[in-house]
Amino acid sequence: MRKMTEQNLRAAFAGESQAHMKYLAFADKAEKEGKPNVARLFKAISFAEQVHATNHFKTLGDLGDTSANLQAAIDGETFEVEEMYPAYDAVAKLQNEKGAQQSIHGAVEAEKIHAKMYKKAKDAVSGGKDVPLGDVFICDVCGYTVEGEAPDTCPVCKVKKDRFKKF
Repeated sequence: MRKMTEQNLRAAFAGESQAHMKYLAFADKAEKEGKPNVARLFKAISFAEQVHATNHFKTLGDLGDTSANLQAAIDGETFEVEEMYPAYDAVAKLQNEKGAQQSIHGAVEAEKIHAKMYKKAKDAVSGGKDVPLGDVFICDVCGYTVEGEAPDTCPVCKVKKDRFKKF
């Protein structure tokens, strides 16, 4: 693939991915405001944006087998923990942006766990197996992630157990 086309597809993938997530956030807000049809519209178009992003991702050749995808996930989570978020946090602290600091802290703590979970899955897949996985609980405030049982209180943001979503 020629460089300019690749750069354009990577930019399109980023834009479509952001639109997908933004529209899901808009849908949640519309539901909370009692507008279920607007929420449904946002969710439907969010799915279309996901299709576009996935098509670009596949065309770029970035979708590998499960082992390669797990390694890419490990690499991404590790980059976020070791490089990206520490730099972002330093700027947020310098500028005294408390909300950004809190958001970044929650993300870093979750990303550390995600990297470990992906590593466990990659080890299982490398051995020719699926990963043994219990219930996964995600805090809907900060993203803290735990396998097994949700804690009574989130160790990162201190919300109660009922704020965890089960997967």
